[in-house]
Amino acid sequence: MKHVKTAIITAVMGATALSAAPGFAKDLRIALQSDADVLDPDQSRTFVGRIVYASLCDKLVDITPDLEIIPQLATSWETSSDGTQVTMQLREGVVFHDGAPFNAEAVAANIERSQTLDESRRKSELKSITATEVTGEHEIVLTLAGPDATLIAQLADRAGMMVSPTAAAAAGADFGLNPVCSGPFAFEERVAQDKIVLKKFDDYWNAGAIHFDSVTFLPIPDTTVRLANLQSGDIDMLERLAATDLAQAEADQNIVVDSAVSLGYQGITFNIDNGEKGDNPWGNDKRLRQALSYAIDREALNQVVFEGAFAPGNQAFPPTSPWYNKDLPLQSRDVEKAKGLLAEAGFEGGIDLEVQVPNTTVPLQVMQVVQAMAAEAGINISLTSKEFATLLADQSAGDYTASQIGWSGRVDPDGNNHQFVTTGGGINDSKFSDPKMDELMNAARVAPSTEERKALYDEAKVIMLDELPRLFLYHQNWIWAYNSKMKGYTPYPDGMIRLENVTWEE
Repeated sequence: MKHVKTAIITAVMGATALSAAPGFAKDLRIALQSDADVLDPDQSRTFVGRIVYASLCDKLVDITPDLEIIPQLATSWETSSDGTQVTMQLREGVVFHDGAPFNAEAVAANIERSQTLDESRRKSELKSITATEVTGEHEIVLTLAGPDATLIAQLADRAGMMVSPTAAAAAGADFGLNPVCSGPFAFEERVAQDKIVLKKFDDYWNAGAIHFDSVTFLPIPDTTVRLANLQSGDIDMLERLAATDLAQAEADQNIVVDSAVSLGYQGITFNIDNGEKGDNPWGNDKRLRQALSYAIDREALNQVVFEGAFAPGNQAFPPTSPWYNKDLPLQSRDVEKAKGLLAEAGFEGGIDLEVQVPNTTVPLQVMQVVQAMAAEAGINISLTSKEFATLLADQSAGDYTASQIGWSGRVDPDGNNHQFVTTGGGINDSKFSDPKMDELMNAARVAPSTEERKALYDEAKVIMLDELPRLFLYHQNWIWAYNSKMKGYTPYPDGMIRLENVTWEE
């Protein structure tokens, strides 16, 4: 079959990754905003979990800071002219942390696990793959049900993370207790709500680019405490510096601040039909969700909580994204409109809403501002603070009415939408279901051009903003702060912390 090359990059990752060995290696300590959930790429869903994976689990492909997809464990790939086959060449000389070889058989086993493990959240991301064929020790052919414009981008995230087939088969659903991948660091230990410790993997294929003996991730929910720990030297780096702490961090000559615009969003997810709690006024009547949206002044929210550092939002993409629907601009606050919608829905005297919120500084501040705004329209919000992994577990189980939650964003627009709003989507905790939405989302995956995909997403956004299973609030900037002795760090729009070529200079 004639093939059309769609993505071949002849330079391997290691070719440009070599640098002079540093004069000092150390144990790096990174503070996270919350604790990760299960450390299994097929089961997990937390943002901070993905930060841990950046050191633990290599993927088939990765991205550049400019969002170009580049090789990682796959060195090149070709798509057939009809879009139904992808042939991947795989990196040689790679082993998993348990010594098992990385090869085409391992890729096939990973794809099968992602598609068949009962607990897997990657099923919808890899749904287009109908078969795998090992055509050489380091070559695999993926057969697709039809063209899938999203597949390679999916493989740049958890769906493309490779785990040891031997370890995965032995552990089953408990793999996350002792994850075995092929990244630069191997799992050492975990103490829930305290630390995750990874040790340098000496047999890593790009070991020359890794200059730390270990990396320890420490969940510290309070932003002020995170910064204080950095200034005292108890940690070396933190993710998500609060916008309100930016001036203090920048004034410290021992601290470097870096930032990048996020690909994702923050908002409120509603339980539409997830279990018994889905049968509630907020899940049953979109007018209530619309009323809350009208009650919120997103511009003011950005100023009050973030001192104007972030971008107000009403879609799954920021206004700067080429996928943003400019025909659906950010709406102005309209308290009277909100009251009118409540009255239409039969709640002229007001209505209560319980929102679960992560027990970290910024989400609580956001929801306290939303709470005050909503009260003026007759919406009485009560906040239930939860540790983030617990919040996610309750949300997945349907034990919630609404959640303040966001998404770190993906390179391809499918990653910000499909799994959240399609029937049976892997992260559709709302259990929102609409045949037209399914049709549009599925069509966007196979549309042959960017223009056609954009038109489909634009149409889908009209439904999203009418039904509001997710109510969007803002788009953040990722802000990192770290000790000035740490050199060579590069910020990425996906918010991940990549440690290749990062050194420590005393």
